[in-house]
Order: sequence, then structure tokens, then C-alpha cells
Amino acid sequence: MTMDESPAVPLDPYAATLARKWMAATVVLRDAAGRVLLVDPTYKPLFELPGGAVEGNEPPRAAARREVLEELGLDRPVGRLLGADWVPPRPGWPDGMILIYDGGVLTTEEIAAIRLPPQELAGWVFAAPDRLAALLPERLARRVIACLGALEAGTVACLEDGHPAP
Repeated sequence: MTMDESPAVPLDPYAATLARKWMAATVVLRDAAGRVLLVDPTYKPLFELPGGAVEGNEPPRAAARREVLEELGLDRPVGRLLGADWVPPRPGWPDGMILIYDGGVLTTEEIAAIRLPPQELAGWVFAAPDRLAALLPERLARRVIACLGALEAGTVACLEDGHPAP
């Protein structure tokens, strides 16, 4: 174990004063018709994108790929960054960052191979962009729509709470 990996090494005094944020990585996967793959968590009322928390010392892109494997059973590369969304604090949670990556277009074979962890996900669906607002929490719908625009434009969406950053 190196000094950088040891939990016993004290933080640099300046580093100890820095804010702590949580981070998540999610993936926009599509079918050939351009519909977005959404997952149905067992612990939330609405759909979500595949993805989840970035673990300590884990690169966000690696977290996105790991989450797709854990949640869908698909081991596939994750593409470019489509968006970064700052999420404000809420009761019991500090503020955080969500990075949204392009997962590409799934083949018919990959779609048939999707396997969900039943304790975490109750199902999945492909949703047309015009249906996202009905299936996703409002903030997430804004985030996904912005990322689809960034995908088309070849840009990256810089967001704050799902809204374009000023």
C-alpha cells in the first residue's frame, strides 16, 4: 500500500478545508429508434438512467461502465461526456455532481441480453424523448433532454440542477 492509498495518512491542511461533494455517473443508452433506456428502481417512484455513485478513488467513466454492468449485465465501453450537472444540497445530503456519459446505441443482441438485479431494479423501458418528462423526475428529465441536445450538437451540457448554467 502506498502513502496515497493509506487511510492513516492525514490530509494536507489545505485539502482538509475543501468542501466535500458526492459524485455519480450515469449513462444515456439508446436503441436504433433514438429512444432512451430508463431503469425502474425498486426504491424510487419514477424511472432513472442507469448509473450510480462513484466510489472512492474510482474514475467517473469507470464508475459509469461498472454501473451499466451491475445494473444491466452489459459490459460495454462508455463514450464521451455529454453533461455535468451540479445538484444543490437537500436535507440530509450535501451538494453533488452528476456526470452523464454517452452509452451509444444498443444492438438487438445487447437489448436481449439485459439482465437486471431484482433487488435494485424492477424493470426497464425505452422512452422517446417526448415521453421523458412523464417518466422521470423533473430535474432528471431536464438533464437527459439537455444531454440529448449536447449529443446532437457535439457539445457538453453544463447544468445546475438540470438547468443550463448561466
